[in-house]
Amino acid sequence: MKVTCNFWSMNIIEQVSFKTEGYQIVNITDKIQELVHLHEFKKGLVNLSILHTSASLTVQENASKDVLNDIRTFLSNLAPESANYLHDVEGPDDMPAHLKTLITNTNLTVSVVSNKLLLGVWQGIYLCEWRKYGQSRSIIVHLLGE
Repeated sequence: MKVTCNFWSMNIIEQVSFKTEGYQIVNITDKIQELVHLHEFKKGLVNLSILHTSASLTVQENASKDVLNDIRTFLSNLAPESANYLHDVEGPDDMPAHLKTLITNTNLTVSVVSNKLLLGVWQGIYLCEWRKYGQSRSIIVHLLGE
């Protein structure tokens, strides 16, 4: 096995923010793709890190809104607001939001080839807002490659 070590010629970190309307799953693929184009990022990896514990990131189907609605329903049933949580200082939607984030992702890595995110035909990158009311959510976008 031959192993070579190349250093990344591009190492860019940006922060992007999104306003959510509360308990929703928002397609952010276009915004991430814009950053790839803006920096003329040819190939490598894009790492996304959401800076919150009550929101998450996922790669999911981008064709049918029913998929996203079913995911929200499933996770709401799995972590309902009506449960008797010890942590309730920030309201009844906070602890369920933490649990939904626990079983989803706060970091994603997506490959870039030929200046495009390498996603399947039916895939998109989503920000999942698990709180009931709108928030401002920040994501660190780290481009590593050339």
